[in-house]
Amino acid sequence: MMGLDLQLLALYAVTVVVMIALPGPVAVLVVGAGLSGGPRRALATIAGTNAASLLLILLSVLVVRGMLALDETLFNLIKLLGALYLGYVGAGLLRDAPDDTLSPARNGAGGFAKGFLVAVSNPKDIIFFASFFPQFIAITPHAGSSLAVLTVLWIVLDFATLMLMVHLISRLLRPNVQRMLLRGSGAVLLVVAAVGAWAALSGLWTP
Repeated sequence: MMGLDLQLLALYAVTVVVMIALPGPVAVLVVGAGLSGGPRRALATIAGTNAASLLLILLSVLVVRGMLALDETLFNLIKLLGALYLGYVGAGLLRDAPDDTLSPARNGAGGFAKGFLVAVSNPKDIIFFASFFPQFIAITPHAGSSLAVLTVLWIVLDFATLMLMVHLISRLLRPNVQRMLLRGSGAVLLVVAAVGAWAALSGLWTP
C-alpha cells in the first residue's frame, strides 16, 4: 500500500500480540469465559473488551490533543470502582469453576457486558494508548490514517490472539487442569482487584 511503512507495521503487530497474550485481567477473563461457557461466550467477551478498547482509544486521542483533562480524584474513584468490579468478576470465576470433572461449569463467566466493564475499568489504559500509539503514528504520512490503521489492526489482532489462546487451552488441557486454571483465573483477578483498590484508596487519602 502506497505510503504504508510495512516494517513499522510489522513491529506494531508483533508488539500488540505480545501485549495481548501477556497475563492480565482481560486475558484471564476471556480464558475463564471460554472454559466455562465455550467459544461463543469467549467471543462475546472479546467483543466487549474490544468495544472498551475503542472507547479508551478515543479518550486517549482526546487526552493527547489536550481536549480532555483527567482529574486526579475522579481518576482514583474510577480506579476504585474498577477494582471492586474486578473483585466481583474474580469471585464469579471461582464460583463458576466445577467441583469435579463431571459437573459442568456454569455459563455465568464472561459475556459482552463483563468483557466491556473489565477492559474499561482500568483508566490507566487511557494513558497506555496515549503513550503507545504515538510511537507508531508515522506508519502512514497522515496521523488520521495512521490512527485508523492502528486501531483496526489492534481489534483484529485482539480477536485473533485471544480466541487462539482460548482454543489452545480448551483443546490441550485436561478437564481437571481447566478447572484449576479457571479457579486460578478467579484468584488472579481478586489479587489484581485488591492491589488496584489499595492504590486507588492511597491516592484518595493522599492530600
